[in-house]
Amino acid sequence: MSDYTRFAIYYVPPAGPLEQFGAAWLGWDIASGSAVPHPHVDDLDLEAVTDTPRKYGFHATLKPPFRLTESHGEVELQAAVADLADVLAPVTLDGLKLSQISSFLAFAVEGSQSGLNALAAACVRELDHFRAPASASETERRKAAGLTERQTELLMQWGYPYVMEEFKFHMTLSGKLDPETATRSMAAIEELSLGTLPRPFIIDAIALVGERPDGRFETIRRYSLNG
Repeated sequence: MSDYTRFAIYYVPPAGPLEQFGAAWLGWDIASGSAVPHPHVDDLDLEAVTDTPRKYGFHATLKPPFRLTESHGEVELQAAVADLADVLAPVTLDGLKLSQISSFLAFAVEGSQSGLNALAAACVRELDHFRAPASASETERRKAAGLTERQTELLMQWGYPYVMEEFKFHMTLSGKLDPETATRSMAAIEELSLGTLPRPFIIDAIALVGERPDGRFETIRRYSLNG
């Protein structure tokens, strides 16, 4: 029986400068499942800035975290992700850019996202039979966030409101920040990530990740997209 409490499908950058920046910035290396020292930034408490996204690791969500149904196991899920990756094609985008989304910071993509959106939709749709339904309390908590009618429909169908046409690719870099902290954080990110943002930005693999009993996520396996 798996020790993981939940699973998800992420984009996790391959080993290299971007992956190293993300792990250090958040203080958690999702690839190795280990803590990483933050870089020192004057007048910025990186521990506090990155507290919310740290446990998830540096990633972009393709299929949001879910619990397995009682009738499915981790080995079966791994096989299904491998089969899916074999028919999905890599996606090429213009690049990544630092963005402020509401009150948090993230890397977003530049260029047409139609291929990327189709990739994420396939991950949500084709693996959904592994997902145990959300509890009533989880569903009500989501609804209380002020969802649109369509987001509520997506929540009820797929267990999460920001999928399909509501999907927005982003690699989260902070929790909610006040304007002054956001400005200082953006300056630090721009300096520390200089030269690490790929152009073009190619997504040629997906990752199956698991949530450990301590609440932190780690990579179980990466799968090359061979479609």
